[in-house]
Amino acid sequence: EVQLVESGGGLVQPGGSLRLSCAASGFTFSSHTMKWVRRAPGKGLEWVSSINSAGGIILYATSVKGRFTISRDNAKNTLYLQMNSLKPEDTAVYYCAKSGAEPESQGTQVTVSS
Repeated sequence: EVQLVESGGGLVQPGGSLRLSCAASGFTFSSHTMKWVRRAPGKGLEWVSSINSAGGIILYATSVKGRFTISRDNAKNTLYLQMNSLKPEDTAVYYCAKSGAEPESQGTQVTVSS
């Protein structure tokens, strides 16, 4: 059974930083491209970033490019998202998922507010 468990969210002031983690189990993590997506209050799902299995191909949404960094540790079956220079518009529930799949996990809430 595929399990993805996000953590690291919280309340942060504008300009602050957070590091999200996603612990994966139930599948061969190192063989899959992974992604982060988010859902802001009252809005649909928005793709944030993707990273291929070896970590050599990385893509970002325009809205987060230069501020967010995706990475992975295949030895630990863990996906990360370092978020810097956070803005109120980054407020959302963040999910990790396999590329091409819809998120099925609980996600982690990120709130950017003063």
